[in-house]
This record gives sequence, C-alpha cells and structure tokens, in this order.
Amino acid sequence: MKKLLLLSALFIFSCSDDSSEDSPLPTYTIEGKWLTEGTVPAGNTMYLFEDGVRYTYYCVEGDCNALYNSYEANDGNHIPTTNPYTFENNVLTVDLHFGNELVTPVAFECDGGEAHFETPEYSLFRLNSDCN
Repeated sequence: MKKLLLLSALFIFSCSDDSSEDSPLPTYTIEGKWLTEGTVPAGNTMYLFEDGVRYTYYCVEGDCNALYNSYEANDGNHIPTTNPYTFENNVLTVDLHFGNELVTPVAFECDGGEAHFETPEYSLFRLNSDCN
C-alpha cells in the first residue's frame, strides 16, 4: 500500500504544471544581412555582420535585392572600411574608429527579422524577411 501511495504521489508531481517556470525566450543573432529600411530600393544601405566584422554595402540603382543577395562578406563590393563588432547579451558594440563606438541594446521583433536599436533609436531589417 505504501508503494502505491508513493507511486501515486510521484505521478501527480511529475504531471503537475509548474507555472513559476518561464519558457525561454527565443534568442536571435545580429549575424547576417540587414537593411536600413524594410524595403528596397527605399533603403540604399545594407550591413553584413559576420564573424565580428560589419561590412557596409550601397546600392544606388537596379535590383538592389538581387545585388544584396549576391554579396558575400569581404567580397570587395563593400566600402573599404570595415568595423569590428561584438554582440553579447543583446548589446551590440560597433567600433566606428577614431575613438567612436556604437553601443546599443538590441530588441528583436518580427521573429528576429527586425533589430531595434535603443540608442540611437532606429531599426534594421533582415534581408528577405517579411518585416517592414
């Protein structure tokens, strides 16, 4: 009888819903291709974040989406100056050189397709996301 009570208690506790546990929030990365505007050609600047380096690309005419999709990190199509960056605990730090840094908390929205920078207040939109 004691074994039956013990098994019943274990079963009840194993099936109980512990509402004090929060489900983990999804984690997103800044790695990838980001536009300064949600749609192209409205945004003529793309940033590619890869392996701690931010590359900057411009498009002034034509099919910017096709161009941006074809670019790869360090392919020579970016402007000559690159910027080292770190992304830890949702804080982006970009070395803008000459003693200047961009340090901003980043809040992701739209399933990681929008990165909202708190300081200065603006957003980047992941290339090919449905966010705008």
